[in-house]
This record gives sequence, C-alpha cells and structure tokens, in this order.
Amino acid sequence: MEPEREGTEGHPRKARKRRQAPNKLVGAAEALKAGWDLEESQPEAKKAHLSTILFTDNCEVTHDQLCELLKYAVLGKSNVPKPSWCQLFHQNHLNNVVVFVLQGMSQLHFYRFYLEFGCLRKAFRHKFRLPPPSSDFLADIVGLQTKQTAGDLPKTMKGSLPSPNSKAAINLQNDPIIQKFGSKKVSLTRCLLTKEEMKTFHFPLQGFPDCENFVLTKHNGSVTDNSPLFGLDCKMCLTSKGRELTRVSLVSEGGCCVMDKLVKPENKILDHLSSFSGITKKMLNPVTTKLKDVQRQLRALLPPDAVIVGHSLDLHLRALKMIHPYVIDTSLLYVREQGRRFKLKFLAKFILGKDIQSPDRLGHDATEDARTTLELARYFLKYGPKKIAELNLEALANCQELQAASQEPRNTAEVLQHPNTSILEFLDSMGQKLLFLTWETDAGELPSSRNCQTIKCLSNKEVLEEARVEIPLFPFSIVQFSFKTFSSILTEEMNKRVRIKWTEISTVYAGPFSKNCDLRALKRLFKSFGPVQSMTFVLETHQPHLCIQYEVLEAAQLAIESLDGILLDGTRIKVQRPVTELTLDCDTLVHELQGDSENQGTLYLSGVSETFKEQLLQEPRLFLGLEAVILPKDLKNGKQEKYCFLKFKSFGSAQRALSILTGKDWKLKGRHALTPRHLHAWLRGLPPESSSPGLRVVPSRLEEEALHTLKVDHPKIAAWRWGQKIVKLYNTLCAGTLCLILLPGTKSTHGSLSGLGLMGIKEEEESTTPGLCS
Repeated sequence: MEPEREGTEGHPRKARKRRQAPNKLVGAAEALKAGWDLEESQPEAKKAHLSTILFTDNCEVTHDQLCELLKYAVLGKSNVPKPSWCQLFHQNHLNNVVVFVLQGMSQLHFYRFYLEFGCLRKAFRHKFRLPPPSSDFLADIVGLQTKQTAGDLPKTMKGSLPSPNSKAAINLQNDPIIQKFGSKKVSLTRCLLTKEEMKTFHFPLQGFPDCENFVLTKHNGSVTDNSPLFGLDCKMCLTSKGRELTRVSLVSEGGCCVMDKLVKPENKILDHLSSFSGITKKMLNPVTTKLKDVQRQLRALLPPDAVIVGHSLDLHLRALKMIHPYVIDTSLLYVREQGRRFKLKFLAKFILGKDIQSPDRLGHDATEDARTTLELARYFLKYGPKKIAELNLEALANCQELQAASQEPRNTAEVLQHPNTSILEFLDSMGQKLLFLTWETDAGELPSSRNCQTIKCLSNKEVLEEARVEIPLFPFSIVQFSFKTFSSILTEEMNKRVRIKWTEISTVYAGPFSKNCDLRALKRLFKSFGPVQSMTFVLETHQPHLCIQYEVLEAAQLAIESLDGILLDGTRIKVQRPVTELTLDCDTLVHELQGDSENQGTLYLSGVSETFKEQLLQEPRLFLGLEAVILPKDLKNGKQEKYCFLKFKSFGSAQRALSILTGKDWKLKGRHALTPRHLHAWLRGLPPESSSPGLRVVPSRLEEEALHTLKVDHPKIAAWRWGQKIVKLYNTLCAGTLCLILLPGTKSTHGSLSGLGLMGIKEEEESTTPGLCS
C-alpha cells in the first residue's frame, strides 16, 4: 500500500515513475516513508484503510499517539495533523469510529489467554502495545474527565445541591423549556416541530435524497389546535441491512390501541434485540405482515390532520419508511440543557408517576411506550411550560445520573490553536457529540462532558445491548466493558508463568548424539536457525543430548521442523520441546500464532549477512510486494542481529519470496513468522527466569482456586465470551467503521502491566472478516 501523497484526493496527478529502492535496507517506518513499493500497484476504489506497518520502532503506542489517531479519524486533516505513528488513508471515507475498552485487562491477559481471544485476533490485523495506564485512561485518550459524585462531595458542598422540587432552587427564566416556549400555556400547533427542526433532527422529509422510497401519509395541511393526537412507537431488530421494523403500535387520544402489529423484516435478522423490543424469533416465525402492509394500514387509519406523538420519533418514522409533517417529539418537547435528551422512562417516572420498561420483563412494551408519549404530550398541553420547569427535571436527572454541570464551550478557532486540545473539546467546538457506554461499576469514576452522551448500564450485557442500538446514531462511540482483575499476588504468578511458558516453547531438546560427536559443528548447526540464549549438554541420558534455548520462537520451531527425524552421524535424532503443563498445548498455540492476522505476510529469516543485503538490493524485483525489512538489535550492545523479519503485502507474496530466499545460495533459513512485532519486543524485554527449561511450575493455591472457579467475569471466560460478542457486533457495523479494541493495562502499588491495542477498518480485509464467530 503506497503512502498517501498530497494531491491524491480530488485532484489526481499524472502517474509518476516508480521510485528506486533505497540504497540501504531500512526499517518499517523508513521503508513506508520512502515510498518503497515493490509490487505493481493496482487502481482501487477509494476507501478508508490503514497501513499494514506501524511506524513505532518498539511497537509501543503512547496515549498521546493514540489520541492523535482518534482525532484525525474523527475530525480529518483539515482540523488536525495526521498521526505520526501509522497511516490512515482516505479518512474522509470513514463513516464512524468505535472504541471498545476492556477495562481491567492488559497485554498479559491477552497472551495468558491467547487461544481464548481467537475471534479478536482473527478480526483485527493491526496490534500494538500500550503503556500502563495513568490514573485516568479515558481522560488521556479522548479527554473524558472523571468527577465526584454527591456522595463523594465534602459536607459543605452537599448542602449546596438544589432540592429538585424547590422553586427557589432554580431560576425559571434560565430553564430551557421556558426559553423555548415561554412561561404561559401553549397550543398544540406551537408544540409541533417546524420543518427546520425536522431537518436538524434528521426526520424523513419529502424531497430528501435518502427518503426517495418513503411513503407519504394523507396529510393535507389542515392541522389545527383541535387536531387528533396519535401515540406511535416502533420496535426494531438488526438485520444484514441495518435496523428494520418488527413491531408497530398506534394509540389514539383516548388511550385506545388502534394498531399493534408484528412485522416480518425483508432481510436476514442478525439480532432480534429482544431486551429492548421484546420480540423473539419464535414470535416472528408465523408472521406474514410486511412493511408495505403496515404502511398501507397506517395511511388508512391516520386522518389528514393527525398529529403523531413519539419519543425520538425520527427513528420510528425512518423504520416505517414514512413521511408525516405534523409531529410532536417528547424527547424534544421536554427540552433539556445543551441538547441532551431525557429518557422516556425518566419522564414517565417524574412527570406521570408511572413505572414503565420494567427490567423484570422481556423488552419494552410498544403499546405502553406509545401511550406514555401521548400522556406526556397531553400533560404538557394541560399544565404548560412553567409547571414543567418548576419540577426541576435537570436537577432530578443530574442527581439520578450523578452528573455535574456541563462546561462552557470554547471558540473553535481558540480550540484549534492548541495542539493538546482533547477530542471532546474539538467535538464541542464543532457541535458534534460522543457516545460513551459503560457499566456503572464505580459511580465515582464516570466521566462527563457537555458533548458526551453517557449511558450507564447495570452490566456488561446491558452495555452490549445498548451498543447494538446506539452506535449507528453517533459518529464516535466509546464502549467500555469492566472485568475483575486478578489480585496482585495472582497477577505476579500469571506474569511468571507466561515468561516461563515462552521460555519453554522457545527451547528444544535434541539427540541422541554419539559420544564423540563434533560439538562445534552441532553448535553451528543449531545456531543457524536463530540466536541462541544458551546451549548445554544433557548427560543424564545413556547418549548425550543437547538443550538449546533460543531467543525467538521462530528459531525453535524452525529447528524442530528442519531436524526432527534426520540422520546425523548415522543416528536418527529427535528434536522436541520439553513436555510440561505449560507446553502441552504448544502445537495448538504455534498453529494459532502462525495464523494470527498480524503475522500473515511476514517472514522470519536467519543467517542474514551483509552479502544478503547487497544481493537483495540488487534484485529487488524478485520480491514483489515487499513493504519493509525489520532488523532487530541486540538489547545489550545495540548491534544488529543476524536475523530479520520481512513484511509483505500478502501471504502469497511472502510464500513466493520464502521459496526464493531459501532456495538460493544465501545460506538462509526461514519460515512464516510466529511473533507479532509488539509481542516480540515485549518478550525480549522480559527479565530472564531463573527456572531452568523443563522445570515443573506448580500454580499457587490461590491461582488454582481462581482458575477452577471459572466464573463468568473471570478473565479466561471473559476473553472467550466477550471476544466473540464484540466481533459479532463489529460484523454488524457499517462499512468504513474504524474500530479499536483497547486493553488499557493495569496499574497498582504492586506493579504495572502494559496494555494492548487492536484495530481495523470494517471490510478492510473482506477475506478475514465475514462470518467470524457466527
């Protein structure tokens, strides 16, 4: 993939001659920046995509760098500079950005439960290490600030909170309902949304390009203050084409339900959204009613001057694919500060004294919701704006939601002048909004902002359910799941076991050898596969064996594949790993590592010399699709190692190159890579274990108890269950969605653990994404 050049979007330049290869081998960042494209480029339709190589030398992306990418993805290059550590092409073709935060998990969790995270590994090709989190991870990456709750406030401040029902506690003139409608009672027609308001809030309107196939009601312009009101509520499901109608309820002004129909969607259902809709597969099986049938019935039922009342009514009319100009939206009628909206359940409770949408039953009752919106509209007409303002709904909501007053917006020009401006401040200045979904495990840590729509849930399951519905409505969303972490003792034990496991699977035993074997020749043979950490003779056996501990996993695997079962000095030797509890699943682990999406198209080569570099540069056309050469350095002396990684655009290009490289007289040995760059850097940086390879590691009693319990929120189970659920949700997102999965890491007085990031753009790689974990 060629780096994006100025002038390529909108103003294509004439094709340039291919650049010459650099006069020396370069690392990943330099190769891409130099425009080193060794494969014939094919014209492609413009779509957002990421570079396959991250620029960071050590694969650790700081929180500031992560913030750079998110700013650019959300706001574009006209407002913020491009990220310095990766390339995002055609940002203007992104549809939205979604960030999933797996709070309580780290890179250690990912590799301790690597096999359980299979779905996420296969769906997201780009991975990078994150540093341990600071005290406020979300504040670091997007500017969401934590705040105190009323329960955390000093006693002197608690007394200053307004009493929700006290008229003296609020200034009625500043109430948004008074500012919009005045203090006197208003007529029905005054409550109708104007055409400009309907445009602003994305109601379907005649003549709009996205409403060409919508059905018009029989309206005739005769609406008056005496026109009849009808409450409308629809329930939707997720299909392969997005959200589609599954139920519609229409209630007349007297409270009588005049229509309540189940509807069969046209497209394949991906999720019934039963927790919201109350609709199940069993309920829809016998249904034959289609959308066109409902549209026809509604046109017949609604008189020409009907006023439709609903909550977030634009979504319901779009689900019906119908256009009606006379509407009252109770989420906009009961105006809230700074463009936010009260939930229907909240208004029913504090205006009507009704409890609706009970968590004890499956889904929301469409008829009940339609009737409630109708009652809310009639209450407003009967008592007027002043009565509503005196209820002090904002204070009630703030107390209930534990939110403080919003910040004053800043001037756009002022915001853009500051490079350290957070994403939320940018959004604030540009009139955009962020969705933040979280499990309210700790109310004192909930962030707030005027341009952040925070939805607090009671469980990870509810977070997921809300995400399915809300994500399509926002250009930028953060979805945070919370998981219990291991205690510091168990974390250290887990860290130790991971280090020992990687040491053991990078170790091989070879033999038997004759007692007069050439030790120097043996050492040269085994070192030809890669750097050796240690090599010792095993003399406890009848004939000598060798124990070779390699620095990289690829070297150990290559030695096994090349030497196991060969004849050496007339003796057939066996090359194998030590057999312990930690290596019993090593064959499965190696297979999964080789299939890791980040390793696709990457080769490991041992025996790299100056001669190889010179010949490679003399014959670059032999290696079509080569993107970068990664040359690790010795951590102690800084010298270049005698092995490298070659990154190609595709698995096929890498496979062709491997046959050429190992077939020529370069004395090279190689195979497909097993360790992603961030993992390789992490493993090389771990302190060596004092335990010798093959030593049996007995888990502590506490870890045994934790692993045997296997509760739903245990990291091992959470990795498997939630990895699947997140990828299923990812597969329902629209094309052109940039998605990041962040394991923030953990930090405590007992030590810090690095985080991990995974990212991809929906339909960036169509061959790996569809059907995952279905």
